[in-house]
Amino acid sequence: MSEERASFASKAGMILATAGGAVGLGNVWRFPYMTGENGGAAFILIYIGCVVLLGIPCMVSEFIIGRHGAANTFRAYSKLSGGNAWRWVGLLGVTTGFLITGYYAVVAGWCLQYIYASIIGQLHGSPEFVQNYFHNFSTDPFRPIFWLAIILCLTLFVIIRGVRGGIEKASKLMMPTLFVLLLVIVVASCMLPNAEKGIEFLFKPDFTKVNSSVFLGALGQSFYSLSIAMGCVATYASYYSRQTNLLQSAVQVSIVDTLVAILAGLMIFPAAFSVGISPDSGPSLVFITLPNVFSQAFGGASIVGWLVAIMFYILLALAAITSLISLHEVSTSFIYEEFHLTRKTGAIIVTISTFIIGAFCSLSLGGYDYLQIGGKSMFDLFDFVTGQLFLPLGGFLTCIFLGWFVPQKIVKDEFTNWGTVSIRFYGIYLFLVRYFCPLAILGIFLHQFGIV
Repeated sequence: MSEERASFASKAGMILATAGGAVGLGNVWRFPYMTGENGGAAFILIYIGCVVLLGIPCMVSEFIIGRHGAANTFRAYSKLSGGNAWRWVGLLGVTTGFLITGYYAVVAGWCLQYIYASIIGQLHGSPEFVQNYFHNFSTDPFRPIFWLAIILCLTLFVIIRGVRGGIEKASKLMMPTLFVLLLVIVVASCMLPNAEKGIEFLFKPDFTKVNSSVFLGALGQSFYSLSIAMGCVATYASYYSRQTNLLQSAVQVSIVDTLVAILAGLMIFPAAFSVGISPDSGPSLVFITLPNVFSQAFGGASIVGWLVAIMFYILLALAAITSLISLHEVSTSFIYEEFHLTRKTGAIIVTISTFIIGAFCSLSLGGYDYLQIGGKSMFDLFDFVTGQLFLPLGGFLTCIFLGWFVPQKIVKDEFTNWGTVSIRFYGIYLFLVRYFCPLAILGIFLHQFGIV
């Protein structure tokens, strides 16, 4: 067991793995359409402020819990709480990560289908054709489940090889590949006619569109994008060494995460403006709008259009699987440590369980009445429960727990690496995690239900 809890082999591997856990569809899919719906550059500036004031303090808090506990998220919270009721916040994180794994893997599987469809040229046609293609595929009872099985098997292949041989090695391969693909498509997109309009939209703030909803949307996106309260951050931190500078690591991960999100905007908006497509296309942006954008902007039948489409969906799949690995690890570490199993057995149990959840979520999109709960498909219900209930609740309770109940000597020692790291930001961190972060998270939670 001590070998399994060994630290990451290198600082670069640690940062790439943690950043890979944060970088996902939230950056390449959700961030661009949120930016498009909320006025472009003004939203980005507010988002960056939220990352600094909310994301980094919350991430450091989970780093402290994970590294101090040196165990799965549930056990880490248990150690710090002395076994009292606060340990259930750790179990909430594990449960949240487990449920997200199930339905998130469905969307990750869609990315594999779109890689295949791009390669064989199935995504050429009118906007109506592309829209019907997505609807027919996502509601099919067999194809999405096939790709779900493939993506989970790929994740399992990485997880069973452990922290250094699996997670760290895969991150060192996939994250640089993701950046290279992203930069290639960004350059291609920015060279299109009228691309400057998309660049201006992304970097010239229009504060006339800013209201309370934009602020709360940016807060929510920072929370979603950095994988706060899913158990991922605390679990990866349990593999950190005592020499790891937690604040510095949180800043580095946040910079990588934000950079990917902004580059995703640079990849999408210049191409969208080039062909006259609205930047506020919403959640359909990736699977319905973008195939039309690539087809029109780069010439769908040309070799350039064909390559750009393939590279984009490979990029999307890489972003999805790096997050999926971190989500899977949350549940795997819990299973094999709490039930005294081998890592391989724990990983297989998680894979089978999340496949069953994902299969039902996928089938529920096909309109089967017995898979509808309260008028929602299982897919939408899982998304709602985890994203709008569990994540804000977990983040809020973690801030309260660390800010007010964990002995401050432990927090200070972990933050300063037992006095070897500068203490100058500690007071700011403690203020944010005690006051600002809980109030901000509470604001997100209430706003989702129209209360504020």
